[in-house]
Amino acid sequence: MPRYFFDTYDGSRFVPDPEGIDLDSLDMAKAEAQRALPDLARDAIPSNDQNTFIVSVRDEAGQVVLRAALTLIIEIVPESQPA
Repeated sequence: MPRYFFDTYDGSRFVPDPEGIDLDSLDMAKAEAQRALPDLARDAIPSNDQNTFIVSVRDEAGQVVLRAALTLIIEIVPESQPA
C-alpha cells in the first residue's frame, strides 16, 4: 500500500508532513487532501483579504503527485449595494 505525505501551506506558513499515511490509491489521497482544505482555512487567521490554502501530496519517493488549493476572498460590500 503506498504512503502519501500531505504538506500544507496557509499563505504564510509551510508545514511538511514527516509521517504520511498509507492509502490504497491516488484517488484516496485526493479525497484526503480535499477534506483537509476546509480545516486548514478554518484554523488559519487570514493575513489579508485573499488567502490561498494549499495541500501538496507527495509519494514515497518525495515527488509531488497532487496539489489541491482553496482560495478565500473577503470583500467588504458598500452599504449602498445589496449583498
